Amino acid sequence: MRKAVFGFAVAVVFTLAEVARAQGPPPFNKFQPNSLVVTRSVYEGTADTVQVGQLLPPNCPATDFPTNLSYTATVPKTTSGHYSVTVTCSIATNNGAYPYVFSNDASDGSFAVSAPIFLDNIDSNGHVFGTLAIPPSMIVTSFESKSELALNLSTDGKSLTFMGYVNGTGPTGVNQLDISNSNTPAVIDVTNPDQGQYYRAVAEVDGSGRVQVTNSNAYSGDNGRAVIKGLGIYYMVGNSNNGGLSKSQLLGSLDGINLTTSTGAELLVPGQTPPAPPKITMIGQFAIGQVIDPATGVDYTTVDKAGKDNNFRGITIFNNTLYVSKGSGSNGINTVYQVGSTGVLPSGDETTLQTVPIVPLPGFPTTPASGTDGGLPTPVIYPFGMWFANANTVYVCDEGDGILEPPAPDGNVAGPEALASGGVQKWQFNGTSWQMLYVLQNGLNIGVPYGVAGLPTAFNPATDGCRNLTGTVNHDGTVTIYAVTSTVSGSGDQGADPNRLVKVTDVLDSLTLPVNNGNAADPRLAFFQTIKAAGFGEVLRGVAFAPEGEGRY
Repeated sequence: MRKAVFGFAVAVVFTLAEVARAQGPPPFNKFQPNSLVVTRSVYEGTADTVQVGQLLPPNCPATDFPTNLSYTATVPKTTSGHYSVTVTCSIATNNGAYPYVFSNDASDGSFAVSAPIFLDNIDSNGHVFGTLAIPPSMIVTSFESKSELALNLSTDGKSLTFMGYVNGTGPTGVNQLDISNSNTPAVIDVTNPDQGQYYRAVAEVDGSGRVQVTNSNAYSGDNGRAVIKGLGIYYMVGNSNNGGLSKSQLLGSLDGINLTTSTGAELLVPGQTPPAPPKITMIGQFAIGQVIDPATGVDYTTVDKAGKDNNFRGITIFNNTLYVSKGSGSNGINTVYQVGSTGVLPSGDETTLQTVPIVPLPGFPTTPASGTDGGLPTPVIYPFGMWFANANTVYVCDEGDGILEPPAPDGNVAGPEALASGGVQKWQFNGTSWQMLYVLQNGLNIGVPYGVAGLPTAFNPATDGCRNLTGTVNHDGTVTIYAVTSTVSGSGDQGADPNRLVKVTDVLDSLTLPVNNGNAADPRLAFFQTIKAAGFGEVLRGVAFAPEGEGRY
């Protein structure tokens, strides 16, 4: 192991040999040119990982377990006095055997199991060149947290980045429980039943497989979803706050203010010491009241819980402009946003960054994520990853509504929203606003359950849409898009479902959905093909093109 200085702090950098010690076949040498990289995780728990009847979260300070599952948290006010908040813990209903272990999510909303991270280097047809296994002592993921492990290529093409967890009070490793809703070490919420302390960390990997991890105190109580490196800076998205503070208590306590100012879009300097409040550099602060309600023509009057309108999931940089997406939760607006000015990546200290505007792209939906406006139903989309083919065309993964419907006569289990908008949406800019042209779905078989060897039939997943994606513009005027699917199932947590990596070809300039009609010259046209499928106890998360060369970061 070597220590390298980045900026003003020391970062731990693991050599390729150290990383390789954790590897299994096929061996990893370096990322191959013009290839893909997929983030994957494998559940390594056993029946003994969780004991039926044990306290969950395992560090929830129940007053008198198992007789009393609750405790009273005391939170100082910013003025004088304190708030008293009752917090309830849970009991495990299932042991640690996959897939039943994730049924514990029904009793413990914080339930999670840490798992190792693998970077599979593959060609465009799914052939594996090699697998880079990230040592779990460096960083881990929460196995069933479906919004994690997005993978992004830096704007200079030299490195990949993803987010995970580093234990703030002990060794990092697999089979640690409820990490994804834990506090971060510098943002402690005593009303959070999950009192573990884990950094939300950024891992950066260069073309030779060298890994650098930088810790962050952002996203306490929830997870960091994605990160991209632009102009030497990490730009992150995620969510915070798993505690019991009300709207007024969040704004009336320093603990609450720290939660609401360490969420959404964040900036982090590679290798720096983890910033602590008030130095956590959150970018902007979006609230639904900043947007005109299309039903009334005036600003929304809704006031959501502070910070929750910034529950962002996807992130990308195109033409030096930062974009994020929101596609989950009932607060705010599910849509695609521009962060800051066109052509200028956000920078500066925490005070400067707080003033950065976050606005929905014109033409993208501005209806509430709750699906109702003034008591009337409104359409909702579920955007996740984004890929710009050019300045006027962006492809957006929509993961579907995640609702498992009773089987239709044809056996389909997807809801109407997933059937309408799940998949890869194609949006075009006309000079004034963006318009959705069509949705690429053919071949995804949305809502059609599929079997996985070893998985009980009752847990068979069905594709509901897609989460993360990347793409390339081909010489013949087509684009090829690679996407990781989302699922619905009868599992206790659909994030634990084995899913798929798929690809599809589209005509870049087409204004209408291309028709395949068995085109022998190009059978891929507008038809998804599966190029990699997760197996039993396995999930796929992010996809990106491999970094170029063998240089350092």
